[in-house]
Amino acid sequence: MELKSVTASVYFSSDVANPDTYTKFYSDLQMYNIGMGQPDPGFLMRSFLSWEIASKENKWQGRNITRWRNDAYDRAYRAAEGELNPVKRAALFIAMNDMVVEDRVVIPVVHRPGVAAMSHKLKATLSGWDNAFWNLKDWYREA
Repeated sequence: MELKSVTASVYFSSDVANPDTYTKFYSDLQMYNIGMGQPDPGFLMRSFLSWEIASKENKWQGRNITRWRNDAYDRAYRAAEGELNPVKRAALFIAMNDMVVEDRVVIPVVHRPGVAAMSHKLKATLSGWDNAFWNLKDWYREA
């Protein structure tokens, strides 16, 4: 096994000639994290679509850097794009997520250890999915 550390400015660059950029994925396993910038999973889940595969032909600009292809996933994504029922749409995204995890395309990290402290009189719900202030509007102090 060869362990290689690539500087972030190189790894995330758009230099098409550089073999060490994240879109090339010339390794068996690589580590970096991505997150959802918005509550809807549609944009994040584009990362696994067959028509988004990063390749020389598209100048390594595709979002699917793992180059994983699954026709059932593609069909589920197309169905989710047109689904207006939020429960059915959520079920499609859950099924798509299961495909990605079960095929070991990604190894999900659910929680990174973090430290948070507050007064014992402050009542707040902390989340392993978001930052400590995700629901600041609902915090309150007991008298």
